[in-house]
Amino acid sequence: MQKNRALGKKITKGFTYAGLSLWAFIVIFPFYWMVITSFKSYGSYNSERIPSLIPTSPTFENYANAFSAVPLGRYLLNTLIFSLATTAIMLVVSVLAAYAFARISFKGKNIVFTIFLSLMMIPAELVIITNYMTVTNLDMRNSFLGLILPSVSSVFYIYLLKENFAQVPDELYLAAKVDGTGDFKYLIRVMLPICKPTVITVTILKIIECWNSFVWPRLVTDEEAYYLVSNGIQSIRESGFGRENIPAMMAAVVIISLPLIVLFLVFRKKIMSGVARGGTKG
Repeated sequence: MQKNRALGKKITKGFTYAGLSLWAFIVIFPFYWMVITSFKSYGSYNSERIPSLIPTSPTFENYANAFSAVPLGRYLLNTLIFSLATTAIMLVVSVLAAYAFARISFKGKNIVFTIFLSLMMIPAELVIITNYMTVTNLDMRNSFLGLILPSVSSVFYIYLLKENFAQVPDELYLAAKVDGTGDFKYLIRVMLPICKPTVITVTILKIIECWNSFVWPRLVTDEEAYYLVSNGIQSIRESGFGRENIPAMMAAVVIISLPLIVLFLVFRKKIMSGVARGGTKG
């Protein structure tokens, strides 16, 4: 009986690993195809009747073409400025709001927080028109302010931080108050160091979100000086360069994707621990 159970567990585990391996292959293969295509020359790519999984004569020419076809370096710099500035402002707003909901007592706090959470039910697409009209009326189109300001608040990140702050024992807060420590000083010296994994997680997720932004930058920027990498990829495609030279297009996509891949690989453990910590009470 025990042998049958052990055999059943091994078979189940085998099917589980086989399924996970198949799913991992399905997810990873497009990235692999993108990378190997970026190392194929234009001529060899077009001459392939059956696509090759390994480039026979790898070349870096496509990466040079990606930078020469469009100002990809400027797009990367613009995206870096947009991502860092938006994330920094969002962190200040979200941390202060989360701390207020988690620690400061005021009349109607629970009602306000419930109404605040209900905003998560509203699709982001519904407020794009309002944001666009506001930015246009304030004459902030084709500017970093127009790109940044609509993205500096997030109900989800405030909720995640608030739940994490609420896990810190009340005794620490009361002891700090007895010692005459103000709320801001307590937040900086006690709460943030304790909740550092979640803060790092929110920071990384926001940077990824900003880096992948597409719809809003396309709406408020039509000058190349303010294009982000998402605009750049579309510009390459619309110019005809990307349609004709697929390997160079893939090289541009690899360049744009690489910073996020490296960021996730470096901080993946902190992201997982931060999300788990933020979603667990007690």
